[in-house]
Amino acid sequence: MPDTLILPAIPAVANPELQRALQHKIDHKTKPLGALGRLEALALRLGLIQQSLSPVITAPQIRVFAADHGLARHGVSAYPGEVTAQMVHNFLRGGAAINVFARQHGIALKVVDAGVNAHFEPHPALIDGKIRHGSRDALAEPAMSTDECRRALRFGMALVADMPGNLLLPGEMGIGNTSAASLLLARLGDLPLAQCTGRGTGLDEAGLARKTQILQRVLARHADASAPLDALAALGGLEIAMMAGALIQAASQRRILLLDGFIAGVALLVAERLAPGVRQYAVFAHRSAEPGHRHLLRLLDAAPLLDLDLRLGEGSGAALAYPLLQSACAFVNEMASFSEAGVSGDNHAAP
Repeated sequence: MPDTLILPAIPAVANPELQRALQHKIDHKTKPLGALGRLEALALRLGLIQQSLSPVITAPQIRVFAADHGLARHGVSAYPGEVTAQMVHNFLRGGAAINVFARQHGIALKVVDAGVNAHFEPHPALIDGKIRHGSRDALAEPAMSTDECRRALRFGMALVADMPGNLLLPGEMGIGNTSAASLLLARLGDLPLAQCTGRGTGLDEAGLARKTQILQRVLARHADASAPLDALAALGGLEIAMMAGALIQAASQRRILLLDGFIAGVALLVAERLAPGVRQYAVFAHRSAEPGHRHLLRLLDAAPLLDLDLRLGEGSGAALAYPLLQSACAFVNEMASFSEAGVSGDNHAAP
């Protein structure tokens, strides 16, 4: 009997009655109509995600998914593959950018070993979800077997199922993962590979040309892998698959998804293709400097909150955008209305 992947149902966010009530509440705060700009749209989205007139963020959680990529042996990254494991140790010591931002904002952080090509001793901040020691070389064979891909998705779902809080900030670490993300965007988004491929960790012009050439060969090698699960297994990677599973589960539980940059965005694209409706729960933190991210944002009809030329990953951009979500909730819940403050309102405001 073939193994089947059972995905949870994704509840709808649309609620016209609640949307009208939320908009009325926002419009009648002590400010000119629309004066808080996109923060008002953010507050409306958070309220609809939570199906509440008083959205609130509780116990936000960062999960950094780490894995190695067999394709990295072809020089598609400016850094060697050993850096993935070295950075996991850095996360566990608290020395990476995402650690700094997590401490700054009081966000719980754990690292998920989805498939790093190394052994780690047990650590309170490490979740062992290793499917295999790195994906296979997608230039020669599928990056994952279908079974490994399903296991990664299931593990991502399981680790979120009992996770505290109502906000997930997914991050990633994996030398070669911009290549896997570019391949998945090109295949699932039906976009030219050149539009999806960037410098990643900092390739020069020659390195970028080599990377693009190799990725074109990978796409041709797996030309028949067009269905979402098939493409994910063939093109990689383990951390993207596990992150996609986490996003699907989080959306099924009406959690807010605060998306980082290119890799996390591609994981959302995968999740949306596997379980339509996940995208409703996503807030896009920033526009990455990685060129493929701009095409991905257009594909997902997404307007990111920040544009800081970030290209670090780790969930760093999501952590930087987190205070905006706090502010959106705060003004909806704490700012006085015109009637409460005894202030005369706009004569043209909706009643």
